[in-house]
Order: sequence, then C-alpha cells, then structure tokens
Amino acid sequence: MIGVAIVGTGFGQKVHIPAFQAHHKTEIVAVYHRDINKAQAIAKAHNIPHASDNLSEILTLPQVQAVSISTPPFLHYEMGKKVLEAGKHLLLEKPTALNATEAKELYQLAQQQGVIATVDFEFRFVPAWQYFAELLSSEYVGNLRLIKIDWLGASRSDTSRPWNWYSSQEKGGGALGSLGSHAFDYIHWLFGPVDRLNAYLNTAIPTRIDPANGELKAVNTDDNCLLSLGLVNGTPCQVSISAVVHAAKPHKIEVYGDKGTLVLESDDQKDYIHGFRVWSSQPGQPLAEMEIPSQLLFPQHYADGRICAFLRVVNEWVTGIETQQEIIPSLLQGVYSQLLMDLSHQSHESGNWVDVPSLESFLAQDLRKTERK
Repeated sequence: MIGVAIVGTGFGQKVHIPAFQAHHKTEIVAVYHRDINKAQAIAKAHNIPHASDNLSEILTLPQVQAVSISTPPFLHYEMGKKVLEAGKHLLLEKPTALNATEAKELYQLAQQQGVIATVDFEFRFVPAWQYFAELLSSEYVGNLRLIKIDWLGASRSDTSRPWNWYSSQEKGGGALGSLGSHAFDYIHWLFGPVDRLNAYLNTAIPTRIDPANGELKAVNTDDNCLLSLGLVNGTPCQVSISAVVHAAKPHKIEVYGDKGTLVLESDDQKDYIHGFRVWSSQPGQPLAEMEIPSQLLFPQHYADGRICAFLRVVNEWVTGIETQQEIIPSLLQGVYSQLLMDLSHQSHESGNWVDVPSLESFLAQDLRKTERK
C-alpha cells in the first residue's frame, strides 16, 4: 500500500479522501489543515491516523510516501516544493502554481528528485472524452478546419457569494485558472500545441461581500474569458469560458473537418464529469449520437462524478510510482497549461496577440533570467 497524506480539505474531503480510500493500493495515513482542531476532526471522521497543522511534520513521517495537494493555488508552489524536496511523490490540483516559472521549477525539481508528480487533469480519464480522443486520432473528421469550445458554468453567478481567494488574482483565483487550466490541457491533448493566442478577460461581478467585515470588496479576477487560439497545425480554435452564466449546454466542444463533424457535450451544470455525450455527422447529414465503447466506461459510479475520474488519475499515479516511470499527465503538462494562462493575461493586458513558445524552448530558458511575476 502507498501511504498518502492529504493536504487541503475542501475539495480534498469531497473528492480526494473518498477516492484514496476507495483505491485498493492507497492508504491515507495523514491529513493537514492549518487549524489543528479541524485537522483532528477530519482525521477522526475519516479514520486517518495522523493529523497536523505542520506540513514539515507530516513529511517526516516514514509512512508518508506520497502527498496530494488540493489547497488554493497560491499555496501550491511552496507546499509542492516542500513535498518534492522531501522526496515524496506529488499529486497536485490545478492550476499548477501562480505562474509558469513556479510550475517549471516544480517540474524540474520532481525530475531531479526522481519522484512521480502529476496534475489532476481529470478530463483525460472521462469515458466520453477518451472516445472523442480516439475518434480524432483516427482522423474521423479528416483535416481540421475549426474548433469551438464553450465552457459556461454558474458556480460564481450568485452575487451574494462572498469574497474569498477566488476573487484575488494574486491568490490564483478566476475562471481562467479554475476552468481555463483544464481547457488548455485538453486542447493540447486533443489537438496539439498552440502557436499564438489572443485573450479578453472580464469581471462580471466587480465586488463581493467581505465575510471579515461585511463590506463590499473589489474583485480583480476574471469571470469571463474569450480566447482565440491559432494552433501549430494551423487550425483556428475559439474558446468561451464563464463562471457566471446558466447555459443549457454548459460544456461543449465542436470540431469541424473536411470529412465530418464531432461534438462532445454535457447538459449537466452540477456534475461536470457525468453526462457527456458524443455526436457526429458527415457533410450534409444531421448529428447522431455515438455509443461510447463499454471498455471505456467507469467500472463504478459515485454520486459525485469527480470521484470517478479522480480515481483514474490516482490509478495512473500509483502505476507510475510502482514502475518508477513518468506518467501523463505529469507536471510537464501542468507547466504548459500554466504558460498559456500567463500568456492569456499578457495578451489581455496588452490588447494584442502573443506568440506561444514551444514547451521545449520554454523549459530550456534559464530560470535565473526569468522574472517571476
């Protein structure tokens, strides 16, 4: 059994803890919370033997071989660095860090330490998405001509929702970090690298109530993101992301080629894992739903679909740890996603298109010459 420490207990309690307890090769041996009383209460509720408000203390436990981090993004770099320096395997929630320089440092440190580090890009493990990827790889649509992506959520649409770290760009908040980090990863996975991009970011709800004093506090993160991408293979890609709208089809990818069309979509606002369906058509024909092959389906369902997909991420991570072979996604994919997010902010601030370097050239840049924002 691989002994895992849980760091971050919001998403961690909803998804990470039940998934690690369900996996037959992982055992949760410690939990971290900045409040020791809460750490102890969570440990007691889930029968976890160790609880602590000190990450360094947890990392000294010999039974801790791997650490799963699901804290807010502004804590990822320092915590991830501690975990990797301690020689522990790392599973990190997205976005990887606050900027691509931090993400690159974590990736290179994991390489130096010889540990297996991954990012929770769970869409790679959803059955409908895997089938969609297979169809694209088989050139089902022929030569790509246009890609359209809409990811339109309502998680931040309630104006009474209080100000928190998500409302602060300095803490890694915003729809681009929350949703765009996934989108940039799956665009690279499904369609290949990006050559240039143009971004417009918008704050739809400019103030929220500060729970500390009950007063309105300014929000400086994005609620809406409009992205135009030019892929290296020449295909244009249009992306619309929102965290403040109610849409009938909250997540939809349309791919148009010279031989046909593929559509991946879900109409489930509350569960962004279950409910995806794949549709296809040939030129001049109506869309028809395609049956997802049984071998790709989840072997077991959970009320929270995120657990289903996260379990597959855990399984990939465990395989990498057992074989000592780097897996995909690794922190390398996290670096690329973070790079595209950084360049999106740069594009928005300048009002211009920006060129995207290859991942190889970005990794080759001297870290000492790269300014951290």
